[in-house]
Amino acid sequence: MNERLRRSVHRSGHDIASLAAAAEVSTKSVERWLAGGTPYPRTRFKVAALLHESESYLWPDAVDGSSLAGAELVAIYPRRSDVPRHLWTDLLRGSERDVGLLAFAGLFLTEEHSEWLPTMAAKAQEGVRVRLLLGDPAGAQLASRDTEYQIGGGVAGRVSAVLAYYKEHMPDAVQIRLHDTPLYNSIYRFDDEMLVNGHVYGLLAAHTPTMHIRRIDGAFFNTYVESFERVWGSARPFDVETESP
Repeated sequence: MNERLRRSVHRSGHDIASLAAAAEVSTKSVERWLAGGTPYPRTRFKVAALLHESESYLWPDAVDGSSLAGAELVAIYPRRSDVPRHLWTDLLRGSERDVGLLAFAGLFLTEEHSEWLPTMAAKAQEGVRVRLLLGDPAGAQLASRDTEYQIGGGVAGRVSAVLAYYKEHMPDAVQIRLHDTPLYNSIYRFDDEMLVNGHVYGLLAAHTPTMHIRRIDGAFFNTYVESFERVWGSARPFDVETESP
């Protein structure tokens, strides 16, 4: 089973019949792809466009990515604080399909960028899928990070603060889950662009390198998409009605 293709078909709202009709192929062809087969190049491109995914993500063995090495890397900043201030909200404002945030807190976005919350709320109301993955205040990983930073419960406090912001300002369409996973990177996705903040032991995330990636059918972007989806699948929903930050 091509699980990436199956999930992409589901997320796009298609089924086997509708995808076959849109791609102008038989339903048997789509069933064959789902079972692990690979379309011809011209059809691969068409199907990837219909599903808003890259060919290399849906069929990684069929695409030669060697010539694309490094093409996705837009910029590297030595510290997250070096990322141009306007870039965060510019990328959010330009999103039309998919916004995803994976961090322990990401409090800097809600406290330092006045347009972040209203822009995100507006995007969700326009139909953009918005998913937020934040650290579980009761989880072991958040406690471990707090011990690493030696700030006496400050990490959990930051998560509680950011949850309060999102709880107050976000419409019901925004999905929030709490994760208890080791956080090697914070991931901020805006459609086909992404900011990835790498973590270094003992240093706050604001002082560690950050990559700006743009999907161009290569491996960088898809690696972090895969990571985000794995954490999303293991996280628990945050009940904004009954659960206190």
